[in-house]
Amino acid sequence: MSAPCATPLPGSPLYDEAALRMLEAAALAQESDATGLMQRAGQAGWRTLLAHWPQAQRIVVVCGPGNNGGDGYVLARHAQAAGRAVVVVRLGTHASRTAPAQAMAAAFEAAGGTVEAFAGALPAADVVVDALFGIGLRQAPDAAATALIDAINSAGAPVLALDVPSGCAGDRGSADGAAVRATHTVQFLLPQLGLQTGDGPDLAGSLSLDTLGIDPLLADVPPQARRIAAADLGHWLRPRARNAHKGRHGRVLCIGGDHGTGGAVLLAAGAALRSGAGLVEVATQGAHVAPLLARWPEAMVRRTDSVSALAGALEAADVIALGPGLGQGAWGHALFDETVAAACAAPTPLVLDADALNLLAAHPRPLPPRTILTPHPGEAARLLGTTTDAIQRDRPAAVRELARRWNAVVVLKGAGSLVCAPDALPWLVAAGNPGMAAGGMGDVLTGVIAALCAQGLGVESAAACGALLHAVAGDVAASSGGARGLSPLDLIDALRSCANPGAAA
Repeated sequence: MSAPCATPLPGSPLYDEAALRMLEAAALAQESDATGLMQRAGQAGWRTLLAHWPQAQRIVVVCGPGNNGGDGYVLARHAQAAGRAVVVVRLGTHASRTAPAQAMAAAFEAAGGTVEAFAGALPAADVVVDALFGIGLRQAPDAAATALIDAINSAGAPVLALDVPSGCAGDRGSADGAAVRATHTVQFLLPQLGLQTGDGPDLAGSLSLDTLGIDPLLADVPPQARRIAAADLGHWLRPRARNAHKGRHGRVLCIGGDHGTGGAVLLAAGAALRSGAGLVEVATQGAHVAPLLARWPEAMVRRTDSVSALAGALEAADVIALGPGLGQGAWGHALFDETVAAACAAPTPLVLDADALNLLAAHPRPLPPRTILTPHPGEAARLLGTTTDAIQRDRPAAVRELARRWNAVVVLKGAGSLVCAPDALPWLVAAGNPGMAAGGMGDVLTGVIAALCAQGLGVESAAACGALLHAVAGDVAASSGGARGLSPLDLIDALRSCANPGAAA
């Protein structure tokens, strides 16, 4: 009898630069013509340009000295053959360095193509093609390259980047210096992790992929992350049984809301309710009990002026969400110490956010085995003893190190949020919008993740699905009026429909 098939993982794989170079080398080894892969890449770039800007007549192709420049020469030759006015602008007086690129440059010029050295400005264009460096740049651009990148960005025309926007690290999602801001990027061979997190989405614009016919080789290349999007919610969020009852869907205890920050724990509790938790209890300062009950009467709210008021609540909870509005004063510190100790003794799944993360960074201690941390880049920097800029420079490395150092599942928030368990492949959340950069959104995420964990998802699944559900709800909320001015309450209102994928059908 054959073994049962494992449930396929949701999402799709993403790769880093090392994987891309590995695949490129394997593909080139099978080519009888050294220029074959380059010719297919340039042709794919031309098809992409036609698909996005079919009416473009004036095309400027900026070519660098490496293989990315060779791709650009091929694109330029196809554009010229199609009757378009094409000018290739190269970086200074640098000739192509690789033999395939030299051959493609010579073929373009032999066909009557025009090549100019960059002299401070680009010719007028309907589309500018960035074939400057691709993944070939391994350091910050020098002064001459920076001037050319600045000219591309200020040309006033849409920009098509081949492979990656020049200057952007395709595996990190950041740039060490100047970088092209593309309107669209056509990736070759593999989809790259760095173009979907951090600064990557702003630099790359919209994305497409052309594998250049090497699909049979993909199985041997290890991914660096998995991309999950709205369509993947159904992998985790299955329809409920007809005989479901509240006891089957978990009890969430939200702890937080010091004086002046009661709204944070209110948001976490509301998100937990809207995400399907069976019961939600809130431990907060007495002044916040009435407002919280007025907003969420279905919550069970207890006045918690001291640690002793938590008696019974910690033991009854299936999941504890600690941190929204907790503060770092005596009250918050005492609740933090008691809660972490109780969660370790039980052990109870624990979701830490906001000031719970800051207290953890200031007073490190072992965490329960089923802990989820949800830092934004500043909190992540404190947890790793580094700077926010260092976190953003290499978000994939940062989330892996956070998971390893704290032996916890980590949600590194931001554009292209990343979720990682220790020694596991990260998840990249391909949803969300700039309107979610507002106070209170993280408190909502805490409640969402806690509710999913209470309903039976493991901590890694709850974190990945919760981060995705939160981002998708943010997109739904923004769709009716735009990102600017989006409120956490708008997102909470969208949670229920998003948490029931397929219900409308």
